[in-house]
Amino acid sequence: MLALQTPPAPQQMSSESVDVLTEVLRDDVNLAVWQRTLPDHVTGFAAALLAQGEPLAQSLSIDLTDAEAEPALPGLLAGYSDMPGQAAFLADVAWLVRAYACLLDARSIGLRLRVLDGAMCPRFHVDRVPLRLITSYAGPGSQWLREGAVARQPLGGAQALAGEGAAVEQIACGHVALLKGERWIGNEGRGLVHRSPALPAGERRLLLTLDWLA
Repeated sequence: MLALQTPPAPQQMSSESVDVLTEVLRDDVNLAVWQRTLPDHVTGFAAALLAQGEPLAQSLSIDLTDAEAEPALPGLLAGYSDMPGQAAFLADVAWLVRAYACLLDARSIGLRLRVLDGAMCPRFHVDRVPLRLITSYAGPGSQWLREGAVARQPLGGAQALAGEGAAVEQIACGHVALLKGERWIGNEGRGLVHRSPALPAGERRLLLTLDWLA
């Protein structure tokens, strides 16, 4: 009888080229990060939005059955149309939606845009989704661990701590990350382990996430 072979540990890929995002489709990759630099007018709008000091939590379900049409973002940031850079910001979000949909051949995408003043998910955990796009337009990005840096059994609980000497990696502001979760076929038990970063008093984040609905 042939001995069962242990699959190789999941890899994480990063590059300044947008093409790196396609690497997440590989069976042995559970994170792909596009290390992009945001245009000044987009970062300026994000900073100005946070400076308003207002809460923000918007969600959309985006229908993409017409592959040729520009993704519709009805009502997103409608109350900030008079702020410089709003149109450019929305155009960037729409581009990410289209790129994400194209990668997955998705017909429906869930979008969430939120201003956060604390760690939304402070404990290391894995997502129960197939593949999530995360990018921080302002403030620090998500933190993650390489395989073996934490035991998977207590993930999400108080004991989900990085092992001694384990390096906590961090996605930079503006970078676009695709995180493979537990519901990606063949990735069970191999979802990327990550958490929200702690924020100093007075600091906030502007976070966009996209999820594959259908």
